[in-house]
Amino acid sequence: SMITPPRRLVWLLWLLLFAFCCRVLGQALVAFLGVTWLPPMEEWYSGLMAYPLLLPTQLLIIAMYTKVCWDFTSGDGYFVQAKPLFGRGVLWFGYIYLAAMVLRYIIRMSLYPEARWFGGTIPIAFHLVLASFIIAFGRYHRDRLIHLPRPS
Repeated sequence: SMITPPRRLVWLLWLLLFAFCCRVLGQALVAFLGVTWLPPMEEWYSGLMAYPLLLPTQLLIIAMYTKVCWDFTSGDGYFVQAKPLFGRGVLWFGYIYLAAMVLRYIIRMSLYPEARWFGGTIPIAFHLVLASFIIAFGRYHRDRLIHLPRPS
């Protein structure tokens, strides 16, 4: 059965995915083509994961998020079907992820006062983008709880 998710949500999911794609493309342009009008390589990632591992991980996230966006756009498919309990779990994960990135930002700014405000924040900003996508997706599913028919 076809589902009609809120249009605003569909647009938000695509916008967040687009922002993440721009981030992955930007880093790839610097890494592979030595583009100089973008921030240098060390600004793009924390180094927690080597770039040869990071890039395929990012492409996997893009593939998954694209499938979610596609399901929401068509109103059909696995990710748009109501899963309230799954949604609640996803939502908790999203909030913890978001909180961890806010904490990471606060810690980074206290450890590197010379970087204050935006130094080395590209990874943090885009983790916030990914977390926002997860939260929006999770809220959609959690809110389906309210709309389920009551057993008679």
